[in-house]
Amino acid sequence: MRIRPDEASGVLHPQNLVRYAARWIDPDPAVRDVVDTYWHVRWQLDESEVVDQTIVDLPAVTLTVETGDVPAGLVVTGLHRRAWHRRIAGSGDVFAVRLRPAGLAVLGTLRPQDLADATVPLAAGVDDGLRTLLAGIAAASTPQDRARAADTLVADRLREHPPSDVHLLANAVLDELRSRAYRRTGTPLAEHFAVSERTIQRALSATLGIGPKQAARRIRLQEVARAIAVHGDDDLAGIAVQLGYADQAHLTSDFRASTGLTPGAYRRQLQRQSGNAL
Repeated sequence: MRIRPDEASGVLHPQNLVRYAARWIDPDPAVRDVVDTYWHVRWQLDESEVVDQTIVDLPAVTLTVETGDVPAGLVVTGLHRRAWHRRIAGSGDVFAVRLRPAGLAVLGTLRPQDLADATVPLAAGVDDGLRTLLAGIAAASTPQDRARAADTLVADRLREHPPSDVHLLANAVLDELRSRAYRRTGTPLAEHFAVSERTIQRALSATLGIGPKQAARRIRLQEVARAIAVHGDDDLAGIAVQLGYADQAHLTSDFRASTGLTPGAYRRQLQRQSGNAL
């Protein structure tokens, strides 16, 4: 299924999703405790062209199998506090496994703190469990075949090492936060899950390395980027209200702190890229 430019993908120049034939691939339901989604991109740029792709990621760890003009073949990317950049040149493709909070602990030995603000090549000895998993996925040739190989390999790991109650709570909390992106009010998380605030904090810290407020912020920033890309910045006050910001100034400040751009500057970038700048 193609990733549409109007989706909350985190890619700040969503026209590239069409250019790179970006696709989601659904995981088998049997691995849903660990895998959020698979995605795939392929690119072929002119010899002199370089694209600096900016990404506001979800609070999730991502595993990638990469070929072509890429820094490394097997990679794990952790959570970034701010938008991060990927330099794209030449030709290549990426098959990715976006994990749910439980995923890293089930599949490997790295901790989320080891990956904070980092993209780590899986060299021998870094995390041999993740390296073996990705090598098995890389052995398949097509994106669909890689997805099915990932399903099988992850299911095997789940049988050996099922997620704990803490991991499953972290999954549920993140799902709830994603569902609340456009809700200004609701039952407090602790009350919703009938646990203490400290329990929720510990569950997310153990699996993602951040707390619920930071996770909610990342989800909200993705939605801000999507809203501006789709609707422009003419109604930032309305976007701010919908996403629970105190006012437009707080939205602008948060977006600039994460991306280095004001919403207006981001919109002008999108216009230039599409050839419609005034």
